[in-house]
Amino acid sequence: MNNSLREQLEKLDLQLPTPDSPAGNYVSTVVSQNLLYVSGQIPMVDGQPAFIGRVGDTLSEEQGIAAAELAALGLLAQLDSVIGDDLSKLVQIVRLGVFVACPSDFTRQGAVGNGASNLLVSVLGKAGQHVRTSVGVSSLPVGVAVEVDAIFELRP
Repeated sequence: MNNSLREQLEKLDLQLPTPDSPAGNYVSTVVSQNLLYVSGQIPMVDGQPAFIGRVGDTLSEEQGIAAAELAALGLLAQLDSVIGDDLSKLVQIVRLGVFVACPSDFTRQGAVGNGASNLLVSVLGKAGQHVRTSVGVSSLPVGVAVEVDAIFELRP
């Protein structure tokens, strides 16, 4: 695999977005020892929240998957802000958390989470494999359908 995150994305016709700034009194990333913690990322298009609504209600499962993909691109933007486009500094994604805004009878959170997981594995290969939790919630910030956070392991 190429050591450039941006080149890996280009191969998939994807672009790295500008990393979002925190919306409150917190930081987007924290490095502790060799772990990079990335705050929850929401789907953004041209700097604006995208996929407003709840999956299984006002949005389809397919739209939820697309929202998870966009949120995962936000994770990669945050990763890039720390490693400077150098994938040789990444060991692997350790954990992914996927939050899906949905009605109480929606049970396909895992399928929505696959949008983020599949994108990350497509871009990062084996280093993109991770453990994951996908949960349904009643609402998310600014009304988006999906929020994704992650823990990455970096080389010391």
